[in-house]
Amino acid sequence: MDLGLKDKRALVTGASRGLGYATALTLAKEGCRVAINSRDKAKVKAAEQTIQNESRTQAIGLVGDVSDVQAAGKLVESTVESLGGLDILITNAGGPPAGSFESFDESAWQNAVETSLLAHVRLIRAALPHLKKSASASVLAVASFTVKEPAMGLVLSNSVRAATVGLMKSLASELGKEGIRFNSILPGWTETERVQNLLSFRAQNSKTSVEEELVKVTMNIPLGRMGQPQEFANAAAFLVSPAASYVHGIALAVDGGLIKGTF
Repeated sequence: MDLGLKDKRALVTGASRGLGYATALTLAKEGCRVAINSRDKAKVKAAEQTIQNESRTQAIGLVGDVSDVQAAGKLVESTVESLGGLDILITNAGGPPAGSFESFDESAWQNAVETSLLAHVRLIRAALPHLKKSASASVLAVASFTVKEPAMGLVLSNSVRAATVGLMKSLASELGKEGIRFNSILPGWTETERVQNLLSFRAQNSKTSVEEELVKVTMNIPLGRMGQPQEFANAAAFLVSPAASYVHGIALAVDGGLIKGTF
């Protein structure tokens, strides 16, 4: 199936590794020209080179912290300057730390809001003028399955990321008439560095091992295993592509069936 991504222009934040990187690479292999972002210059430049080598498609690496107030405008401006416009925006950032409600102070909550809500707001706000010029504009926010089924020890993620999904649903209603599609994607337990850190946190708290915590997690996943970044990236690439032109305002779980609710 041709996703219709050839020569589209995309900005993917938080994309030097993990889910963001897998998604950017998948888009590039489909012929999409991509700008990727990370706080770490060395990592984002290495990711840029790998994407170009593997896809033979233009990729540019941009350094910036999406939780910074000024970062969104600069990232979008650099993307448009380098790629000549913008068709696709995928907003992604590292998740808030694990911990209990009583372990977090005001600063921790504010940091979570900056990274897991306001970063999405600012990026979309900066990108809108350019997306309005695209014939196939699409925005995808990366959240988490925890917005539908809160996970123990992830109170920051459970709370703040739910607001981002609410934002995307609101924008789908408000801006659909502009021809811009807005969707959210909810990764479940996927083999990434963040998930390894979460399993380590659980093991430390429970006085168990990472291997034991992995067994506990996979027991609750109907498919019986964690996901791979590529499986997430396949779903994300479809959602932002012209092939999904009538998919709008959804929050798609890519979780192996973990969420038990009907909707």
